[in-house]
Amino acid sequence: MTVWKYIKDQWLLLVGWLFFVALTGLVMWLTPGLSVDWSIIGYLFLVEGVLLAVFMAAHYVLKKNWWDKLTITEETSTLQNYLEGADTQEELLVQDYINQLIHEHQEVMQSAISNQQDQKDYIDSWVHEIKVPLAATQLIVHSIEYDIDDSKFMLLENELSKIDEYVEQVLYYARLDSFSRDYLIREYSLKALIQPVMRSQANYFIQKNIHYSFVGEDQTVLTDGKWVAFIFRQILSNAIKYTPKNGEIVVSITKRGKGITLSLKDTGIGIPKEDIRRIFDKGFTGENGRLSEEHSTGLGLYLAKSLAEKLGIELSVSSIEKEGTTMTLFFPALTFYSKETDDM
Repeated sequence: MTVWKYIKDQWLLLVGWLFFVALTGLVMWLTPGLSVDWSIIGYLFLVEGVLLAVFMAAHYVLKKNWWDKLTITEETSTLQNYLEGADTQEELLVQDYINQLIHEHQEVMQSAISNQQDQKDYIDSWVHEIKVPLAATQLIVHSIEYDIDDSKFMLLENELSKIDEYVEQVLYYARLDSFSRDYLIREYSLKALIQPVMRSQANYFIQKNIHYSFVGEDQTVLTDGKWVAFIFRQILSNAIKYTPKNGEIVVSITKRGKGITLSLKDTGIGIPKEDIRRIFDKGFTGENGRLSEEHSTGLGLYLAKSLAEKLGIELSVSSIEKEGTTMTLFFPALTFYSKETDDM
């Protein structure tokens, strides 16, 4: 607390002091046989003013240490540390009240964290359990491939693929906070990572007659293959969803001085300018998502962006409405060993 704020808070004391000085002067003036002039009143005012200033200065110094403990700063964690150092009964009352609030807050937070962990564990268990009947259903569908119409078989495969993708989104969304415990960094071939993802979307390419091609030589990156494959799948799924029939998707790999660039360019409907800055926000579907016949959860690009940041990968977008969109993943140049180590 500053001196000026302290003085403002003591307005009642100052008013009382002025009243006391006026009352003293009035009593002296009404006392019979006592001659009072303005110099005496002024001297009385000065002496009492000095005594008041000394009292307020001493009180401010004594209380300042306590007020500093109540001051919230960016360096201190107010709700983690209990308050200590109270001297007077008033300070003890405030200290006990604040410590009780901190204690109750910590209990509530611990309960919330425990419930959240239980929920994550349940989601992980549910995802792994649901994958078993999902895989069994896919096997059954393939076993009756020649017994049903080709168009119906393809529709069944597409719907199962969507279910699998949504299940994967749930799993990766639940693991966002525990990312540091579920990744393995090593060198991967980019083509080896993305080609299985491209093949998993083969039905959609055939159904919409979308042509795709690779441009550039294969490159090796240092990353987590499972997470990068998931990121690329979200980007590819989005591109297929918003690319009309007979469109084209081009995947290009480029080596730069500071890293490797993986780009996916489509000839889709593009993204409105007002939506571009928000497409990575959680739950944001945008104008395209609301008007498209395809259902959009608003989670795919959010997860892709969040996971890319955790891996140190830069995910960016450029788009021209009604012409197409380009999603770019930039992998910084990283190695297991420093340059000094290699020279040794």
